[in-house]
Amino acid sequence: MAHPARRHPANVPGPWFVDDTCIDCDVSRQCAPTIFAEVDGQSVVVRQPETPAERTEAARALLCCPTGSIGVTGPKPDFEGVLPFEIDDGVYLCGYNSRDSFGANAFFVRRTEGNLLVDAPRYVAGLAQRLRELGGIAEVLLTHRDDVADAARYAEAFGARVWIHADDRDAAPFATNLLRGRETTIIRPGLRALPVPGHTRGSVVYHLEERYLFTGDSLHWSRERGDLGAFRDACWYSWEEQTESLARLIDVPFEWVLAGHGDRRRRPATEMRARLTRLVERMRQTTRGGASTDDSAW
Repeated sequence: MAHPARRHPANVPGPWFVDDTCIDCDVSRQCAPTIFAEVDGQSVVVRQPETPAERTEAARALLCCPTGSIGVTGPKPDFEGVLPFEIDDGVYLCGYNSRDSFGANAFFVRRTEGNLLVDAPRYVAGLAQRLRELGGIAEVLLTHRDDVADAARYAEAFGARVWIHADDRDAAPFATNLLRGRETTIIRPGLRALPVPGHTRGSVVYHLEERYLFTGDSLHWSRERGDLGAFRDACWYSWEEQTESLARLIDVPFEWVLAGHGDRRRRPATEMRARLTRLVERMRQTTRGGASTDDSAW
């Protein structure tokens, strides 16, 4: 629970606030970018929500916050139907982000062939019940070692198979299915796992229906640049490997980038291909010792 007595002084006056326990994971700014902003390495409320839609966005940010740093005084917000949040056809943001994964996003996909959980949120009984009402979980797809969170509890609750790359297996010893090397694995028709070593040795992206790319921490949408980005300052294995891994994705068609950390966005596949091509070239320039950009996205 957020503490009014620890309210950050940069919050604007009003009932909504962020206290000083914020870890600057960016989740609130993804959920409600007109309400929350970063000040000195922490999210704060820069404008109080006024419309019903803005209050819903603020309530979603509150439930997503991994540290319980968002608070509101006065009447309790309406949380009915706020999470999981459907962002496209049967693709949901789970919310309830976990501090164990530094607030990484997890996604739920509802499909007749079997539902998917991509990475994992905190285990929350209410969320688990809602996912059960939506048909349960057949497969848990882990993008890398950092964003496992409570995947074991969800897998056990739903009897789901769990996929992770062998090089990150020690972070999920309960995994039932291992990906190996750099070969593409077809999990089922329309769903592929593509190893992308770089952020971690065992990083993977999951490609669904030639439309959705679930990227973990390997690729994201940067709100600051309005473009695709990759985190050079949070690359734990090899920036050079990550650059070449993303280069191999240039010919992979996708419209949505759905990231663990960083924002998510939809653009036409041809535009995403062009943006990814330019990103890889910028990454190669920094690898060769070229000038760095003014954005921590690489």
